[in-house]
Amino acid sequence: MFTKFWQNHNIATAILTVLRVWLGYHWLTAGWGKITGGFGTEGFLNNAVTLATGEHPAVAGWWAAFLENFAIPNAGLFDVLIPYGEFLVGLGLLLGALTRSAAFFGLVMNMAFLLSGTVSTNPTMLIVSVLILVAGHNAGKIGVDGLFLRNFVETKVLHRSPNRQIAS
Repeated sequence: MFTKFWQNHNIATAILTVLRVWLGYHWLTAGWGKITGGFGTEGFLNNAVTLATGEHPAVAGWWAAFLENFAIPNAGLFDVLIPYGEFLVGLGLLLGALTRSAAFFGLVMNMAFLLSGTVSTNPTMLIVSVLILVAGHNAGKIGVDGLFLRNFVETKVLHRSPNRQIAS
């Protein structure tokens, strides 16, 4: 019942559009701020590793090992991936283009930030991303995805001849 509502109901479409645009705006502005203002991950990553120590660590040991052995040595790569990833996720969500893919990659970034000990708005953004993923095509119905479905997919399906033979 819960899933059917989010996937099929017009009220859900309206709610999802508002949530999608809100989420997209946050990703887009975060990414744009990093692209235009300069961004470096090394300090953040090193701090996350230090949060894996102590009596009640905020970062899991396995994640700290990943950060130490892969992320920190490749900080230059993450200096590019994170800002442009945030910007593209935001753009996709704002436009309703590749909505589920954008929500998925936003969710992956939120999880990485949470695993690194940063709470902030990440749990809220993660929940909205999950809701968008559960909603499926309904989340992008008012957007580029919806236009694509209405103009290309449904048109081809409606105009397909049921008696057409496939050439061998």
